[in-house]
Amino acid sequence: MDLALKIWRQAGPDTPGEFATYIVREVSEEASFLEMLDQLNEDLNNQGEEPIAFDHDCREGICGMCGVMINGDPHGPQSGTATCQLHMRKFKNGDTITVEPWRASAFPVIKDLVVDRSPFDRIIEAGGFISINTGAAPDANIISVPKEAADSAMNAAACIGCGACVAACPNSAANLFTAAKMQHLNLLPQGQPERWTRAVAMVETMEEYFGSCTNHGECEAACPKNISIDFIAWMNRDYVKAQFKNVAKASQ
Repeated sequence: MDLALKIWRQAGPDTPGEFATYIVREVSEEASFLEMLDQLNEDLNNQGEEPIAFDHDCREGICGMCGVMINGDPHGPQSGTATCQLHMRKFKNGDTITVEPWRASAFPVIKDLVVDRSPFDRIIEAGGFISINTGAAPDANIISVPKEAADSAMNAAACIGCGACVAACPNSAANLFTAAKMQHLNLLPQGQPERWTRAVAMVETMEEYFGSCTNHGECEAACPKNISIDFIAWMNRDYVKAQFKNVAKASQ
């Protein structure tokens, strides 16, 4: 198939950007979206032009690096799919496809389609870990984990940190990401010792960079891993409880 691509080009974070139009020909319907961009970059290289910068790593829907806006949709038209797993059979011959980087003030453009997602790292650094010293590692079977908690924690842990939730949200909120990264620890027995300090630290760090959640639900619809906004409700519950739990612990 032959396609017209309107792609955002921006040389750096401090320079203005604009759309550039390219024609890419004989694209296989079985190619992934990133393979199509690879083909375009090969053409640009052969013509002596600057190739398009875009993030990618595993190309298996695991790393979360590949996110872009495709015709206004995070990761493109297929739900539950990362950009690297989107195939060109979802488009038609002669289509015009608009490709943009994530649009959020917390994700400044580095170059072309590449954005700086380091605010996500700050949230994880604030509490997305378990640091309790338990001595020697216990046998895995000693710690009983209820199946319901294990299943919910695994659903939350599916988050790949791509940023689609932020890009889709009208407020550029990161509540779904933060809730997933918090609750996959808070739901497990191993996460209980730091549960309440984690809740406050991660939420308040999130609020330094991102907008507020007003329950539009766009984040859940855009998530390539179909993570439920129920986790946001659980995060809010833990954050409120933490205000009392942390005060009570400090007074002891």
